[in-house]
Amino acid sequence: MPCLNISTNVNLESVDTSSILSEATSSVAKLIGKPEAYVMIVLKGSIPIAFGGTEEPAAYGELVSIGGLNANVNKKLSAAVAEILETKLSVPKSRFFLKFYDTKGSFFGWNGSTF
Repeated sequence: MPCLNISTNVNLESVDTSSILSEATSSVAKLIGKPEAYVMIVLKGSIPIAFGGTEEPAAYGELVSIGGLNANVNKKLSAAVAEILETKLSVPKSRFFLKFYDTKGSFFGWNGSTF
């Protein structure tokens, strides 16, 4: 059930968001060791974001997972997502923050219950 939620100030109207969602899904599943069928990616564009006092392309992400996260995995996830954002949205790696949450199954709802 990993969920990656990304907000960016980049306008997504002319962007192939399907390829971003697909690449992010694959990367998250592989690096965390969870099936792609349980990975959710949320991508929001045109969100007002200032980073370092400018509104140049930037992004903020949060990744929640029931297990699978640790210092080594988080570093790899940060690199993978930053690469996707830089390649697909021209968001420099230096203008992207990613926050990680390792949670309990009882704190995450799904299918009318919890994990």
